[in-house]
Amino acid sequence: MDSEIKEISKSRLIVGIIVFIIGFASPLFIPLVTNSNLQVAWKTGLSALLAFGIPEVFIIVAVAIMGKAGYTFLKSKLADFLQPLLPPDSVSLTRYRLGLIMFSLPILAGWVLPYIGHFSPLISDFPISYYVATDVVFLTSFFVLGGDFWDKFSGLFSNSVKVSEI
Repeated sequence: MDSEIKEISKSRLIVGIIVFIIGFASPLFIPLVTNSNLQVAWKTGLSALLAFGIPEVFIIVAVAIMGKAGYTFLKSKLADFLQPLLPPDSVSLTRYRLGLIMFSLPILAGWVLPYIGHFSPLISDFPISYYVATDVVFLTSFFVLGGDFWDKFSGLFSNSVKVSEI
């Protein structure tokens, strides 16, 4: 591998990464459990473990297999890979305005449509794909708005944050 991981055993790193991936992939097995012939109690228990217990245990086991040096190496490689995918801190005024529209419209639609839906059957019978699309637009708006907006948004949930003029 790299010269920076001389103290890490290549085989331990590979096995740790495999265990790590299996842990993260374990929720994908939930449909197999729910479609099986097991009793409902077993399906519920196994599905809960696949979603909330097994991934965490596998991550701990993977870190134990890789060791501190292997975990640090993997974490740095994942950070290097994900860094370009993160939104920039500051964005242009046009992009910011577009992001605000993307952020506001799904909220406004979710607030207004239940009230005006009683007056028009077209509005009250939107397919589920409409609601999924508005959720995707809302979540995408955080990437369009950039990292500075996330700081502003998270400030809504802190009592001690003060607005300062720049």
